[in-house]
Formats: sequence, C-alpha cells, structure tokens
Amino acid sequence: MGPSLPRITLPLTPEAARTLKLGDVVLLDGDAVATVGMPTQKRMVSELEAGRELPLPLRGGSFFHMGVSYEEAATGPGPLHYVNPTTSSRFDHLMPSLIRTLGLSATGGKGGLGAESVAAMREVGCVYFSFVGGASALLSQGVQAVTDCAWTDLIMQFRLNRIRLDGFGPVIVAIDAHGNSIYERLMNSARERMPEILQSLRPSPDDTERPQ
Repeated sequence: MGPSLPRITLPLTPEAARTLKLGDVVLLDGDAVATVGMPTQKRMVSELEAGRELPLPLRGGSFFHMGVSYEEAATGPGPLHYVNPTTSSRFDHLMPSLIRTLGLSATGGKGGLGAESVAAMREVGCVYFSFVGGASALLSQGVQAVTDCAWTDLIMQFRLNRIRLDGFGPVIVAIDAHGNSIYERLMNSARERMPEILQSLRPSPDDTERPQ
C-alpha cells in the first residue's frame, strides 16, 4: 500500500494557497461552493458588480465548476446522488472578476483556466485544482453532504450548492498561486513541437512519385 496523500482543509488562506506547488496531489476536506451554470456565474458577476452579497458566503472561499445532484427535501438539500466536474474554460471570461472580487483562495474543475484568470489568481493567492474527468463515482465518495443551496429558481446543477468535503479527490494543483500553470507548459510544449509535427505530415518526395 502506497503512502497516503496529504489532506488540505478548505477554505485556504492566501498564505496557505501559496505554499502549494504545481503538481502537488492532495485530498480536500472542508467546504466549497459548486455549480455548472453559465447563467449562475453571470448572475454572480452581476450581483457583485451591483454591490450585493451572494446568497452563500464565498469571500475567501473555494468555488468549483462541478455539478451536484441530490435529493430535495422540504428543509433543504437531502442525501447526495453524485458530483460531476465540468470544463472550467467555458467560464474563463467571468473568472477573473469572480476571483478578484471574492478573493477566492481555490477554484477547480476540468481543463484549466487562461492567462487572465491565472493573473487574477496570482494577485489574490488562489490555486486551481484539476479534477479527474470521468471519475464522478470516486469524487462523489469524498463529498460528505450538501449543506446548503441558493437560487432555487435554477435547475439543481445550476444552483449555488455548498458541499462538505471529506477526502475529496485526489486532485492536482494544476495552476498554483504564483502563476505557474500546467496547461500553459503543455501549450508551450505543443507549440515547440508543431513545426516537427507539420513537417512529418508533409508528403515526402517518394510519396508523391507516381508509377509510370
């Protein structure tokens, strides 16, 4: 049996976020807010720009691009069915505003975020956790409960859903709070290889010869 992974409790302080290194693999405990809704995140930006607080406290908190499904009860969220991460880059144009205005210390999902979001993360002390795609069952085991929800006029996965984590993961620090990004490194590596790849796709003189 291999060594156990380090466990990180959310929300992080900016100082704690800055101690995490690119490529660290951890499990998460504590509280986070999650949604997959584009209308939700647009509403979040509008509310904050209007000087209104969000219905679930999120300042200095953790915000995940992840759907949450659960049983609905008269008193609020019931037992969890599952969680399922979505692609963060869909929300890249909204995230710099949310990261800065809320002072987020952690965000996460699949696929990473772009340069403007990374710059905002570096400013406030925020990390991006990459969630394994196709691992809904494993990730769901690390969610202890759905403790609250807001904006119930939206479908369940679009609502702001607060979740309590207990060994959630494993997750990877794919963008650290110093502006280092696994995704940028991969893109740079791909760009460097592109001439070689294009050259390999060009037909050789032998390929263009036709039998007489």
